[in-house]
Amino acid sequence: MAIDRKLLDILCCPVTKQPVHVLGRRELKALNERIAAGDVYYQDETPVETPLEEGLITANEERIYRVDDGIPVMLEERAINRRAADLK
Repeated sequence: MAIDRKLLDILCCPVTKQPVHVLGRRELKALNERIAAGDVYYQDETPVETPLEEGLITANEERIYRVDDGIPVMLEERAINRRAADLK
């Protein structure tokens, strides 16, 4: 289920206040491959165990937030550091 466009227009990172946009397919695929390998952690250092169906990334491309069933999980401790996930 895709995130509602009107909701996307008002969302921002709760930490940096950066606007967010949908994570690209290529980056989402790369992130899910790293998750499957056990190499991705949330900000609170717990491993990300479930692949993302959809993700939001901040405008400065530092944090990724998962979207579950069309609902963004915009919690600081559940953010994924893009650099730590080593996405290119």
